[in-house]
Amino acid sequence: MRKIVSILFVLLLALQMNAQSIKKVHGEYIYHAPENVTPEQAKQTALQRAKVQALADEFGTVVTQNNATRVENNNGQSDIGMISLGGSEVKGEWIETIGEPQFELIGYENGTMVWKCTVTGKAREIVSDKPIFDAHLLRNGTEGKFKSDEFRSGDDLFLQFRSPVDGYLNVYLDDGQGHVAAMLPYRSQGFGATEIKGNKDYTFFSAKDGGREVDEYTMTCNGAMELNQVILVFSENPFTKITSTEGYTDTKSFLSWLAKLKAHDKKACSQTIAIQVKP
Repeated sequence: MRKIVSILFVLLLALQMNAQSIKKVHGEYIYHAPENVTPEQAKQTALQRAKVQALADEFGTVVTQNNATRVENNNGQSDIGMISLGGSEVKGEWIETIGEPQFELIGYENGTMVWKCTVTGKAREIVSDKPIFDAHLLRNGTEGKFKSDEFRSGDDLFLQFRSPVDGYLNVYLDDGQGHVAAMLPYRSQGFGATEIKGNKDYTFFSAKDGGREVDEYTMTCNGAMELNQVILVFSENPFTKITSTEGYTDTKSFLSWLAKLKAHDKKACSQTIAIQVKP
């Protein structure tokens, strides 16, 4: 009986520590959009910056993004500089958005839109060392010189990837219209995640990819411009990709799945790369 009580106490303590590590955060950001940015692009950028602001305010650290962006915390107040749309490693990790982000078009300054975004979510401080993997999208070529986040209809897309540790990788494409499709693992690999060897260079979606039965991707655009997101999910622990019907799932279900994965696996991390696709 004493042994059972001890086990229950340890389990309750572990659950309590996990609950304490996840906090409710709130952020807002006012974004002055450049003239060449569409309203949808402006809203998405404002949302990403509001999330980063919330993390910086809560955890009081320097936050970096793909383009050497930084957030300085001075006496409890965070000041954000320019932040790219594609997020990367941060000291605080966004777990899940609560409710719907709120957008408000404040007005125009010098002919440009001014958007305000407020967002609430669950986040936790990154206290353990997570692997910082290196990932880049490539356009119409499999060498580093073809790195790009801008594509045109008909362009081929490849992914260059390298991790410092062994692990498992899934890759998804959010089409910006509420649909998320799995890109990796390849359809021939089933429902697991793609196994990654540390310190090895990978080029995915290329026929030269190690003799695998590869899925190749050619970008398409049905309008003036489309804003897509490539989402990489990596963990040192095995996991399976989200179940889907007809090859894709809805964005809300995907984000819920990702939040649960991160909440239960502290080694799980993700990176989002925003891309523009033009006719």
